[in-house]
Amino acid sequence: MRITRTLRLGIGAIAVALVAAACGGGSDPATTADHVRDGKLTIGIKFDQPGLGFREADGSYQGYDVEIAKYVASKLGVRPDGITFKETPSARRETMIMNGEVDFIVATYSITDARKEKVDFAGPYFVAGQALLVKKETTDITGVESLNGNKKLCSVKGSTPAQYVKDHYAKDVQLVELDTYSQCIEALRRGSVDVVTTDDIILAGFAGQASGELKLVGNTFTTEKYGIGLKKGDQETRNKINDALEQMVADGSWQKAFEETIGPLRDSTLTPPAVDRY
Repeated sequence: MRITRTLRLGIGAIAVALVAAACGGGSDPATTADHVRDGKLTIGIKFDQPGLGFREADGSYQGYDVEIAKYVASKLGVRPDGITFKETPSARRETMIMNGEVDFIVATYSITDARKEKVDFAGPYFVAGQALLVKKETTDITGVESLNGNKKLCSVKGSTPAQYVKDHYAKDVQLVELDTYSQCIEALRRGSVDVVTTDDIILAGFAGQASGELKLVGNTFTTEKYGIGLKKGDQETRNKINDALEQMVADGSWQKAFEETIGPLRDSTLTPPAVDRY
């Protein structure tokens, strides 16, 4: 059979496509290990949590989670100038990890069984507890048991603290869910809500920034283990991050980072949690 020029070109195109497919053709997304080899990492943090993850007016990033992220990155072999920090709202954390928008997330990210169905966690690197924040002049809210009389309770979308209070302590509380904790704090200052709830370490940062306007009340009433979230099944990176966290505790950098960003946390003793290599 005589092969025409058009047919020859078509066969050639198919061959090129097959070779490209055999070589990967760039279709597989780069892994965290690939990014590390290139000396670059994209790390998710919060941009609006004073003392934890905060973007300053000059574009720099400050906070305990930021210091944890930088230390881990250094142990993976990535310098500070190779890190891109990306804002990770609570409601989008799992999605951003699964989509590859970030290599890992260090953003007051509580380890839960439900989240572990979608992503993996290294750590924990800190254990916090849920608490309440009110205006300084507030006297009728002294703890979670006093949230009666249809009090307005604010927390963020995609997080669980406010619903936990309603389910376990104050069934008549009115839940107000906003996009960020900073929006909850502004609503509290304006009087649009009566109380804000999330982890004590987060609330302590906002209270410190508010120059005496706000105060924490009552005892903590949950245990929140903060982990570093990463893509499910990436055991190599998870092991390396866990190694870095253990080294950070051992060489004193973990406590130093906390003291320089958060400072004393009420009456709590600063005790590093054991890494869970599940």
